[in-house]
Amino acid sequence: MRRIITLVAAALLLGAGSMQTKAQGENDVNIGKQNIKLASDLMTPEALWVMGRIGSYAASPDGSKIVYQVGYYSVKHNKSHHVLYVMNSDGSGQQKLTTGSKNETDPQWLSDGRIAFITGGEVWAMNADGSGRKQLSKTGGEVEGFKFSPDGQKVILLKSIPYNDIIQKNPDDLPKATGRLVTDLMYRHWDHYVESIQHPFVARVTADGIGEAKDMLRGLPFECPMEPFGGMEQLDWSPDSKKIAYTCRMKTGLEYSVSTDSDIWLYDIALLDDGVEGSVEMNMNLCKGMDYHTGAWKEPKSDPTKSMKNQPINAKENLKYNVGYDQNPKFSPDGRYVAWLSMERCGYEADRQRLCCYDLQTGEKTYLTESFDSNVDDFCWSDNPKDALIYYIGVWHATENLYAVTLDNKKLTTKVTQLTNDCADWGSLQLLNNGRQLLMERHSYTEPADLYVVTPNTKKPEKTLCQQITNENKHILDQLAKPTVDSRWVKTTDGGQMLYWIVQPPHFDPSKKYPTLLFCEGGPQSPVSQFWSYRWNFMIMASQGYVVIAPNRHGLPGFGQEWLEEISGDWTGQCMSDYKVAIDDAAENLPYVDRDRLGCVGASFGGFSVYYLAGHHDKRFKCFIAHDGAFNLEAMYTETEENWFSNWEYDDAYWNKDQTANARRTYENSPHRFVDKWDTPILCIHGEKDYRINATQGMSAFNAARMRGIEAQLLIFPDENHWVLKPQNGILWQRTYFNWLDHWLKGKPFPHQSGVVAEQVKW
Repeated sequence: MRRIITLVAAALLLGAGSMQTKAQGENDVNIGKQNIKLASDLMTPEALWVMGRIGSYAASPDGSKIVYQVGYYSVKHNKSHHVLYVMNSDGSGQQKLTTGSKNETDPQWLSDGRIAFITGGEVWAMNADGSGRKQLSKTGGEVEGFKFSPDGQKVILLKSIPYNDIIQKNPDDLPKATGRLVTDLMYRHWDHYVESIQHPFVARVTADGIGEAKDMLRGLPFECPMEPFGGMEQLDWSPDSKKIAYTCRMKTGLEYSVSTDSDIWLYDIALLDDGVEGSVEMNMNLCKGMDYHTGAWKEPKSDPTKSMKNQPINAKENLKYNVGYDQNPKFSPDGRYVAWLSMERCGYEADRQRLCCYDLQTGEKTYLTESFDSNVDDFCWSDNPKDALIYYIGVWHATENLYAVTLDNKKLTTKVTQLTNDCADWGSLQLLNNGRQLLMERHSYTEPADLYVVTPNTKKPEKTLCQQITNENKHILDQLAKPTVDSRWVKTTDGGQMLYWIVQPPHFDPSKKYPTLLFCEGGPQSPVSQFWSYRWNFMIMASQGYVVIAPNRHGLPGFGQEWLEEISGDWTGQCMSDYKVAIDDAAENLPYVDRDRLGCVGASFGGFSVYYLAGHHDKRFKCFIAHDGAFNLEAMYTETEENWFSNWEYDDAYWNKDQTANARRTYENSPHRFVDKWDTPILCIHGEKDYRINATQGMSAFNAARMRGIEAQLLIFPDENHWVLKPQNGILWQRTYFNWLDHWLKGKPFPHQSGVVAEQVKW
């Protein structure tokens, strides 16, 4: 259910919107920033969907200008439009570059001061003022991502190629046949059947544009970047433009479905120039080193029906070969090092994500963030020659802040320094102004993402400066009253200390009693940090008159690895106790929480939590909402596409007779076994293109509730995956969500019963 990617992606799992790793097609509606007048100062679904969403961004080589992407959405047209802006690095002189109805995305600066971008599946370039537009690639609209070399003479292009190793190609004389003959696992991923995979291509750049592109992995059945969320961050050019470091998991089928072992590979451009393509031997494996290439290390066989925890692949002697997730390599400015994000163990997608550094001169690997007992979510090198320094972001105590790690080149020791201490989440980062500053994204429960220039001070971190340079949604936010956000620590039943967030409604009156929602986090190991979501949005929940209680229960990052790992193999133990402790503490100690009007909501693992608590809540709650939750864990075991997840979390296949105690407990405590104890209204929501947790899970829960005589509704989306991405579906989701809560916690009639129409934005 969870992949460690960037913080932005983790927020997307909560509903922040569409991560676009593939090129946008043409859009026949020119949607942009709109001047609107809201009907009230309270956030509504309609107000949420007219907000601009900042996407990718890049600083010019001299640091004087910034180009960035914004997505605008039209509920009326059920479409989005992605446009580019440019501005000075202090935020002044903002200019919109996109003037037509076509989407323009993925901006990058060229060494000559022009801006490259994707439109219509091709790479284009324009001057910094938007003039002089020129198409550089001619692929028939196949470009899905790109990255120019530092010398500007070469470019990596991402393109999809047909893939029929697992889903066989239908006979040519049956062109209208819709069947798929499947021969192995991983035949579908996230929300699509795997009939194509991405490959990186390298091409020369001339005065006439981009030349013929050669496939770096020609003839190989492996994807790069990795499904389902990987993009250009999984490849990087060396400073001399002679090599490419890239991420790849060289596995297919069953082996792919049970393993998280991806590696960082070093690709020599000279071999491509010599006409050598598609050979693993021409790629150096930085994770496993020469032992891999000489055959001194061979991957041990694993049982695909059991957790990798205690299998030979995770034996101590094999961990030095980086058998877990390794991704997102970045060269140091001098070209000596390659750093990347690394998980230690195979099969564990929520292992601690460390910063690994490989010395290309000595072949030595060093893990730089061992003193930071949480995940590194993104990083960048400083290019100051006096410092061997890496900046990174990570979650600690439910906020995502900026850190620096200093390398001692003589002893290869490290020192971590926290540079910001903000009640917010800082997003992806990149260098600005020759490394003296950073260009970053920041968001919180009450503020959507905006861009900031950060001036780090490693000697006096308290003097680190943060300057906001965009204010994309000021015209909307200025009309809205903000909720109040607070936090509280409470003792858990095992003697630990748990932080939970409290979000109070705008115009809060402490003398009143408010209906209150317990928010159950997904993942199960995603942070409850200061995310901004376009679905699970705490500001809109509070604005509709609800107090939100959001616990950082056992199993979440930011409180140490021991706290994080407690949940694996124990989905219904301590973490469920934590939920009850949090809502009970709030009901007892926060006088404005109405203990007679409590609701429980969540998605993904949060949806599983809702289904479980529905049979174990001791009449605490008056209603439940579960989105894309697991309901029947035996069915979930073989339904999900990434089998490593169920293996690690459940320990065993349900048919194994030698199950561990954890496995037996997991299956015995599956929510579907306790439907006989359900006694409270429940709303089930699911997407039929959700191949992570199949829609049959939500349908089964709804059917069971109705057969038990429980008041229930099912909101099913035939065209949505684990998230809800289309504007009108997003509005329908929000209205259904609040109609359900308002009925059971506020006593309001359902709209179809009274003719009530949800409040609209006044244009």
